[in-house]
Amino acid sequence: MKNNRSLSIFFWIVPLAFLGIFYFYPLGSILKLSLARSEAGLLTPFIEAFTSASVRRVVGFTFWQALLSTLLTLLLGLPGAYLFARYNFRGKSILRAISGVPFVMPTLVVAAGFSALLGPNGWVNIGLMKIFNLADPPIEFLHTLVAILAAHVFYNTTIVLRMVGDFWSHLDPRLGKAALVLGANRWSVFKEVSLPLLAPVILAAGLLVFIFDFTSFGVILILGGPHFATLEVEIFYQTISLFNLPLAAVLSVLQLGCTLLMTILYTRLSTRVTQPLNLQAKRHTQSKLSTWRQKIIATGISVLLLIILTTPLLALAGRSVTSLGVINSREGSLAPGLTLAFYQELGINRQESLFYVPPITAIGISLAYAGATVLLALSMGLPAAWALARDRKSPLNRILDPLIMLPLGTSAVTLGLGFIIALAHPPLDLRTSPLLIPIAHTLVAFPFVVRSLTPALQSIQPRLRHAAAVLGASPRQVIRHIDLPIIGRSLLVAATFAFTISLGEFGATSLLSRPEYPTVPVVIYRLLSRPGALNYGQALALSTILMIFATVGMLAIERFRIADVGEF
Repeated sequence: MKNNRSLSIFFWIVPLAFLGIFYFYPLGSILKLSLARSEAGLLTPFIEAFTSASVRRVVGFTFWQALLSTLLTLLLGLPGAYLFARYNFRGKSILRAISGVPFVMPTLVVAAGFSALLGPNGWVNIGLMKIFNLADPPIEFLHTLVAILAAHVFYNTTIVLRMVGDFWSHLDPRLGKAALVLGANRWSVFKEVSLPLLAPVILAAGLLVFIFDFTSFGVILILGGPHFATLEVEIFYQTISLFNLPLAAVLSVLQLGCTLLMTILYTRLSTRVTQPLNLQAKRHTQSKLSTWRQKIIATGISVLLLIILTTPLLALAGRSVTSLGVINSREGSLAPGLTLAFYQELGINRQESLFYVPPITAIGISLAYAGATVLLALSMGLPAAWALARDRKSPLNRILDPLIMLPLGTSAVTLGLGFIIALAHPPLDLRTSPLLIPIAHTLVAFPFVVRSLTPALQSIQPRLRHAAAVLGASPRQVIRHIDLPIIGRSLLVAATFAFTISLGEFGATSLLSRPEYPTVPVVIYRLLSRPGALNYGQALALSTILMIFATVGMLAIERFRIADVGEF
């Protein structure tokens, strides 16, 4: 036991050093600087914030929209989770992979997709205006609460499908059959048997969705418009627009405190989920769609998921190859119809500027950053996952497990400014280093790598390690010859997660990237910020390319993942 504890401490050294230097130190630096700027004392910003009606309104809306978004996500995701858990059908793995694509897409791309579908010049409004001969778009979607909720459901449904679906697929169906034999109806079986067993994983999935909705930034800022503000948006507004750093710091502390409490609860629930009772292999719990009723229900759920999770991205891809009559002052005009002109423009420097970076170059830059992120994330995540897998209930792991989730709930604006301030002096002067972006991306990918690897490591039978030790193998040899070969596929899943997350990260990158080394999301933002249909078309073309990379990544995850193991 003592050796295991010492080994766990050894595994935590590198991940904790990384988090200490590149998360806690920058975060502490910006919060210290921000609060020090308060002229009336350290506690004054907190008192003013908690007594401010506008701040209470922002906090209230943050909780309200997160709760409503979570309930809607569960409403859509639970039927899909049941379908994935209990039935095998053609196209299931592809549907599961497609459902995960929105989760790794940057907010800008999602906003552009919803705009292309339901915006004033979106496919739906254009179609309705033509059909009913209308002068104005009949659907007002952008800058509404409906847009916020729809985008959150679009993003996070895959969490419910994966977490609840995977757990549900291992529950022994004989429990329900025994209740039916004893006279219970199907509703009673679900209420009295299935639901109590599923409650921890449903709560864990719902809590994770709530955390992502609670810290939502781009969705609120772009689709919500100026009428809606969450804590994250208010931090951005107070920092960038008003330069009110003391209030921004108070709001960051409030957001971080709420996130910490939720992540502690999440880790407690996920621990119960990873050690459920009476698990069965999927081959014993899943069956084929045999009756017409099952086929109709499965088709309905699948079609609903496809419509909600693919139409915004398909609308975006469609607009990237469609011209509505684009005028280019130098090259003339494009006739309405299908065209590849937007893709061709990605590699052209029409301004002939020495400082202009063609959008196509950003793809190579993003791929390089993503590769570096994979190496860093695996280097940090693998030791942490090993430590958690050996004894997740140890006091040390119970403290550290929630901490690795904190970067997901930290304001990207706050952390980005912390990087700029804290990492601007020797020996950590990384302002001009190309490693700064992969480091920021690793902070986001790190929790997903740990969550992907920990269940795989927990699945290794202890007797295999004991047998190797009895035969004279050292701990290092046990890791090399026992652990690594078994978790090889999970390593590929974790690497793919880190790669796709890096490709789509925008929040911190927008503050840290250098003009000559832009990533794809940064270039998309620049193009969307400029007037002109040609810039808009190039943004959609780049977004489509990014969507293709994300789709390939999710298909790879489905190909590599171990069927019976995984938190995501």
